[in-house]
Amino acid sequence: MYLKPLASIKPLAAATLLLALPLAAMATQNDGSADSPLRVILVPADGGTEDGTRRDFQPVFSAIEQVTGLQFDIKVGQSYGSVVEAMCNGVADIAWFGPLSYLQAREQGCAELLALAVRDGGSVYYSGLFAHADSGIETLADFPGKRVALGDVNSTSSFAVPLAMMLEADIDPVTDLGAINMAGSHANVLQALAEGLVDAGGASFDSYERAVNGGSIDPTRITVVAKSEPIPYPPLAIHPDVDGAVKATLRDVFNRIDQLPGITPEQIRGYGGGRVDGYTADVSEEVMTKAGEMFERVNDSLKQDIIRKSSVR
Repeated sequence: MYLKPLASIKPLAAATLLLALPLAAMATQNDGSADSPLRVILVPADGGTEDGTRRDFQPVFSAIEQVTGLQFDIKVGQSYGSVVEAMCNGVADIAWFGPLSYLQAREQGCAELLALAVRDGGSVYYSGLFAHADSGIETLADFPGKRVALGDVNSTSSFAVPLAMMLEADIDPVTDLGAINMAGSHANVLQALAEGLVDAGGASFDSYERAVNGGSIDPTRITVVAKSEPIPYPPLAIHPDVDGAVKATLRDVFNRIDQLPGITPEQIRGYGGGRVDGYTADVSEEVMTKAGEMFERVNDSLKQDIIRKSSVR
């Protein structure tokens, strides 16, 4: 039923894209000078504030400024979709995406990989399906008829991958689930789960660990039902039209960010504000493409059906 290819996934309606095209055509990418700083836009971090998300990444970009002289203007988008739109309208030069929103931007020709965070020798994280201890859910086979919370519709690990895991288990989320709660973020999914407002939910394991460590959920009251295959870390991407010498400089400094003066190990942050060991610019578009195969069945048709189902009360 939901077998449309990944290329069909679009973050903007066709009419919006038509309106955006003239803006993209007129826009020019900044060069990192004081008068034309590189405009960085970040997807809203899981459960964090706008200032907190900016603060997570500020030390990294400040260290790069100190070493290279490049200047940055860092902002946080209101949603995953707005970050894609900013890049594709040419009003941002660098973006921090989720893997799915990165693929959406790359599909429109307005993003290419810049760097991925590295932690414990790898650049991957995991999505999961979690259940409330009193829900009666032990495996995916128990999901039919249950209330399930999901995050942002353009989120990789709180929407696309959890749905893909259900589909892989022959569960149609539209017809089989009892209800769907579009909670908007990983943190909201986990909070709804902790409060018993839903029976199960999809979120990243990073978000789950953060919620446990922060004391917002009791791990003894949550069951881990399923864990995804490895997903590439949410990438930093750069607009293809940024000057080639600037791209080369950025890739060089990201490869040695942990060695730069002006930054300490605890200041090097990644997804959800978590500490990482560093960044690598030695990343392959093929890795991201392969990751897309994990959720290629989560297309526009399914998204629309999920949204419709979530509006039913």
